[in-house]
Amino acid sequence: MRRMAWVAAAVATVAVGTGGARAIGADGQHDERGRSKRCSEGTVRGDYGIQIQGTRPAPGGLTEAVIGIVFRTYDGEGNFSQVSNLKGSITGTNPDAESIGTYEVNDDCTGIIRSEPRPGVVIEERMVIVDKGREIRAAVMAPTAVVITSVHQRIHQR
Repeated sequence: MRRMAWVAAAVATVAVGTGGARAIGADGQHDERGRSKRCSEGTVRGDYGIQIQGTRPAPGGLTEAVIGIVFRTYDGEGNFSQVSNLKGSITGTNPDAESIGTYEVNDDCTGIIRSEPRPGVVIEERMVIVDKGREIRAAVMAPTAVVITSVHQRIHQR
């Protein structure tokens, strides 16, 4: 009976120790959940390839599916420029459309992206920065009728 209790205690100690080792890395930093890591506009700097998909309003009060790819350059100071190639299931293609925008990054690696693809049309996305800025996941929050998600991957230069 005593031996069973000792073995159970040893297993529990190893399990807790292993979990703790995973939560705190060799450099003393916390895990990827961002508890001690800080992000800023500078975390998001350089060229990113973006893939989008979702739905948006179309002429005549219809809703269309939309897909697209975007080449976006973040300046690391809260501004970006981009060239997008989008295709709507009703409106067709819109090739090489250029636009600019701004972004804000919170310490916890979340943020807001704002762009104005056409005068009077402001798109607001919420983002999560992943893997030290190598990837961004975003979703359009405004206008409400636009339901688009995107994945941004940093383009590595050789």
